Amino acid sequence: MKTIRVSSLPLKEVVTDIAKALNVPYQENCSIYGLRLPETVGEGTIKGIDFEDGLGLIEYDCTFNDDMVFEFSVNEVHPLKFLFCLEGSFKHKFEDNSKWHKIEQYKNAIVASSKFNGHVLRFKKNERTSLHSLEIARERFQKKMDCELKSLSEPLKGLLTDIEAEKMFFYDGYYSLELADLFRELNSFKKEDYLKKLFLEGMAYKVLSLQILQYQDDLKKDGKRSLLRQSELKQLQKAVAIIEERLSELPTIDKIASEVGLHPKKLQKGFQELFGSSVNTFIQNKRMEMAKTLLVNTNLSLAEISNAIGYKSTSYLTKVFSTAYGINPSSFRAKNNRDR
Repeated sequence: MKTIRVSSLPLKEVVTDIAKALNVPYQENCSIYGLRLPETVGEGTIKGIDFEDGLGLIEYDCTFNDDMVFEFSVNEVHPLKFLFCLEGSFKHKFEDNSKWHKIEQYKNAIVASSKFNGHVLRFKKNERTSLHSLEIARERFQKKMDCELKSLSEPLKGLLTDIEAEKMFFYDGYYSLELADLFRELNSFKKEDYLKKLFLEGMAYKVLSLQILQYQDDLKKDGKRSLLRQSELKQLQKAVAIIEERLSELPTIDKIASEVGLHPKKLQKGFQELFGSSVNTFIQNKRMEMAKTLLVNTNLSLAEISNAIGYKSTSYLTKVFSTAYGINPSSFRAKNNRDR
């Protein structure tokens, strides 16, 4: 295991300290500082930028040859950190504490050390890790955002205004789909001039805003949470598979939600965000798609097709199909047979 000790702030000096420890040059372009890992250490990049008024962003996109530890230790109050793991995993602990917190893909953490105590990050060897750390120097940030901070509820208000770092704080959870979309947009921006700095600053404030909304959402009970998490995509995809594979004997929406481990309200929310429809509308659309396929490609009767897609009568199939496509199933089959 290798250890790099960083004893500087702001992020410009953090990156230059890491470059010095790794014995590699760093690059600067419009106040964005970056380095590339040497082959003896691994592959990937570390980039950092300080914006005005105390906000900064540092990005790690690295695969290390050995377990790597970064110790951030400086004789002053450390920034409040919002950590987002986009890929891989890493561990965090406070300098004066022995407990490690593992942050896996799709998870984020809000961390604040007390007094002058620092932070320690640990990366696993041979595992690509993409980590974005949004960092706030609270005293400078409060001067700009004093009015906005007054409108926040606790505990975030107290956390952002704790300029003397009186309290240690740790929270972790799964970040939202909206945040995931922001990170994809952030990573896809290719400009490298002053536009990059402007873009990153705007994105940093968006990330902070959505993180505050997500944290407030996390404080609610499961059934009351409205934001969809990136980690819940797999559960939604499983729900889609259940619908597609079991149309003939489909469980109720509540049972589908239970099978995939989501609250029914969250399942409905997910389908609205991903497909722009309710679960029932999605199911009906899938049934109509299958009905069209069976009408064109098989000789099944309307009664058999009704059973195959989960309808109890041909009259109901005819009603729904005619409403959806403006033609009844028998006429649709005849027309497509003529056209072939």
